[in-house]
Amino acid sequence: MTEQAQRGGPPPAGGPSAVTVTPGRADQAGASDTQDPPRQGLGAPLPPVDGEAKVLGTFPYTADLWAEGLLWAAVLRSPHPHARINGIDTTAAAAMPGVRVVVTHEDVAGDVTAATATGDRPVLATDVVRYHGEPVAAVAADHPETARLAAAAIAVDYEPLDPVADPEAAFEAEPLHPDGNLVRHIPLRHGDPTATGEVVVEGLYRIGRQDPAPIGAEAGLAVPRPDGGVEIYTASTDPHGDRDRLAACLGLSADQVKIYVTGVPGSLADREDLGFQLPLALLAIRTNSPVKLAATREESFLGHAHRHPTLLRYWHHADREGRLVKVEAQLLMDAGAYADGSADALATAVSFAAGPYVVPNAVVDGWAVRTNNPPSGFLRGEGALQVCAAYEGQMDRLAARLGIDPVELRARNVLGTGDVLPTGQTVTCPAPVAELLTAVHQAPLPPLPKDGPVSEWLLPGGPTGAGEPGAVRRGVGYALGMVQQLGAFGADEVSTATVKVEGPVATVLCAAVEAGQGFATLARQVVQEVLGVEEVHLAPIDTDQPPAGPGCRGRHTWVSAGAVERAAKMVRTQLLQPLAAKFGMSPELLTIADGKITSYDGVLSTTVVEALEGKELWATAQCRPHPTERLDDAGQGDAFVGLAFAAVRAVVDVDVELGSVRVVEMAVAQDVGRVLNPRQLASRIEAGVTQGVGVALTEHLRVARGVVRRPDLSDYALPTALDAPEVRIVKLVEERDVVAPFGAKAVGSVPVVVSPAAVAAAVRAATGRPVNRLPIRPQSAVGVA
Repeated sequence: MTEQAQRGGPPPAGGPSAVTVTPGRADQAGASDTQDPPRQGLGAPLPPVDGEAKVLGTFPYTADLWAEGLLWAAVLRSPHPHARINGIDTTAAAAMPGVRVVVTHEDVAGDVTAATATGDRPVLATDVVRYHGEPVAAVAADHPETARLAAAAIAVDYEPLDPVADPEAAFEAEPLHPDGNLVRHIPLRHGDPTATGEVVVEGLYRIGRQDPAPIGAEAGLAVPRPDGGVEIYTASTDPHGDRDRLAACLGLSADQVKIYVTGVPGSLADREDLGFQLPLALLAIRTNSPVKLAATREESFLGHAHRHPTLLRYWHHADREGRLVKVEAQLLMDAGAYADGSADALATAVSFAAGPYVVPNAVVDGWAVRTNNPPSGFLRGEGALQVCAAYEGQMDRLAARLGIDPVELRARNVLGTGDVLPTGQTVTCPAPVAELLTAVHQAPLPPLPKDGPVSEWLLPGGPTGAGEPGAVRRGVGYALGMVQQLGAFGADEVSTATVKVEGPVATVLCAAVEAGQGFATLARQVVQEVLGVEEVHLAPIDTDQPPAGPGCRGRHTWVSAGAVERAAKMVRTQLLQPLAAKFGMSPELLTIADGKITSYDGVLSTTVVEALEGKELWATAQCRPHPTERLDDAGQGDAFVGLAFAAVRAVVDVDVELGSVRVVEMAVAQDVGRVLNPRQLASRIEAGVTQGVGVALTEHLRVARGVVRRPDLSDYALPTALDAPEVRIVKLVEERDVVAPFGAKAVGSVPVVVSPAAVAAAVRAATGRPVNRLPIRPQSAVGVA
């Protein structure tokens, strides 16, 4: 690639097309086509360790658990988005046959507001309900239907209040919470705030409310302990954080609460809100019996957090050549009724508001406000996704205004290593944004329908969509995006792991929860790579183990796998030192490969199994990356440990009479650092793209004046196999990040962030219409401008 293309010139025309990557193989430019992947260790295309059990239906989930003397729980939730509670009468419910106990906030012995890290959300409503579905009371009974009937029999004297459903109205509305309506305001100022460009484009964008919609709804089992504590069996993705908050709510010490992590049935966000766990624990302690809760789909929709709906107004300033001069943005995020993770989501959105582009001047203001809408929280790519849809829409607007090809305009402004973010942080990690853009631009386009047999399945809307081939227009759109690696803004990211080896078997103890991101398989590969032991097991997770932190933002690929590697290397030293001493050499002169230990000179050659015979070795290690900073009063600071980038090209067919859209193909080029498992990497990218397509076209949890409308999967449209597009991974850039273990970057979030923007760009190209709202409504795609 020419220096001009690397640092901002347009992608060269023509040239060889990028290589397609398929599951099980990660071919790279220049790699040998005949080179076989390793059979084990890093780089091997190992299948998920739990894949077979999940396919066969034998994988144990929380909803499958049982205990002797089991009781069933049900939670009463508010039917109002905003109301004062004048009284709660549990007499009728408690008198029903089979009911063992009814609990309210008055039964919470500890801090009722300790359910979240922000400490502003009660686990059971006290004097006011602030959103539709807020937990008010809970029941334990000997049958699940009895529990539900008893919950419905609880008489709550509600005094309905006017809900604040519009985030813009929250600024002037009466305080909804003792902490006020403003969760956080971040003003970012970079460069010269007064700078102006010769050309200015303005845009207003709206991002809807996406639900994580896990395949398996929330469930849990609580078992009382003799010491007055409780054990919780649940699919937590942050077991130690949940334990600490649960103990604070119950008025117990942390060692009186133990969480066992069960199988996670899908996780695109933090699972098992304490609104489910606390009633379970409280009921188990009060009844001295095991209690189980299995949420219905409606309860699941009402009970967990969603993606932040966001209103974004942008002004992009540029010169006549298309070079960005300044980005101005105003971001308004709807936090819902409580703060939860909104402050960090807002900080991410503000930090990435200009995207992966060189912007010498920036003026960004971001606000997160409380409303009476359902609480918002963390989903994959939170904060980064919302702004990506907006700044990429702005790049398309700017290209149209200047008469420049959208790809060329992006290439003139792309970010690279050594450039400075609007937060003032210098990009020190690999940032091959220009290379990614070139790869998707040069990839061959899929054939037009006229080039092949006409099938009604290939029309937008499918065979029942009433589409006409003559009304279909094809569009091609491009988008670039970025995400952070790990937590940020001063978060202490640390994980601990223990590796034990006894004979030919190794065991990993690490509280990093396998939630579909592939950590369990990766940990096995790491131990195989370092120790040459083929049989590796992961111990079940509970809170007696040291903490590993929540499973989000690629943390476990970095800090938890890093901790496993360090522990395995310590065991390796224990194994090699006696052998090296026996032959009078340093352990560094011995290598382990393909299950064999050999010396540099060939004098020593033995198998790992023989060397381990009769031995039990173990070591514990931590991984903690370098610290980050909170943003200061001007939005400046070294806030991120690392960054990851992707480019996506979307090809869509749009029926301009009906407004229906079919995504034909998504071509992806991604910055991955190093391919650790080509099979898992491909599946993570494909899953992220498919989730992004849902954000772009179908997924929207409808809320009217604070009330969730039809909280079920018949109304909330998840993409199915028929909606999933062809996903072509045209290039994986393996430029290792030197500060990351293995040099790898997490890959699951960035396709989710970039794909919605690419689909929107393609629909713009097909229709000429602005398309400034996600998901894209049919009326936004009708007609040709």
